Amino acid sequence: MSKIGIFMADGCEEIEGLTVVDLLRRASIEVEMISIGDSKMVKGSHGIKFEADKLKTEVDMNSFDGVVLPGGMPGTKNLEKNEFVQETLKKFNNENKLIAAICAAPSVLAGLGLLKGKKATSYPGFDVKMQESVYLENHVVVDGNIITSRGVGTAIEFALEITKYFTDEQTTINLAESIVFQTA
Repeated sequence: MSKIGIFMADGCEEIEGLTVVDLLRRASIEVEMISIGDSKMVKGSHGIKFEADKLKTEVDMNSFDGVVLPGGMPGTKNLEKNEFVQETLKKFNNENKLIAAICAAPSVLAGLGLLKGKKATSYPGFDVKMQESVYLENHVVVDGNIITSRGVGTAIEFALEITKYFTDEQTTINLAESIVFQTA
């Protein structure tokens, strides 16, 4: 079974993070919410508090097959300046493991040079930080081991694409149907 880590930072967009956790778990994909702060308690960008599964100091990232970065502000800035996040992203990219980012968070990948020459998308306005990428305005963009998405309104599609990456088309269709989500 695949194992995914989702980096939860204070100020993250709650829907983008928790939708991914919920849907991947429904697809029987192991997901651990990892707080990059000093507490498991995370306060989202809209004041919603929730508890992560583990602190970054409690996980061995070598046991993960992928990592997800929710966007939101100031969550994206907190991800961007976190050394643990930076090192994990570089390592996962070198190992061709999944890196998925939504909303403003693809700009973190761009800042590390991980999107150079890759197709990607982000929240409108963050394209200026992603000039080395082949920028698209699709809801979700997949290029190799990197999946990017636009924002809250595309969170379900984003989670379904991550599901498809680790499972198969039929599992993804079944999951979409089970939540009454209309696919193309």
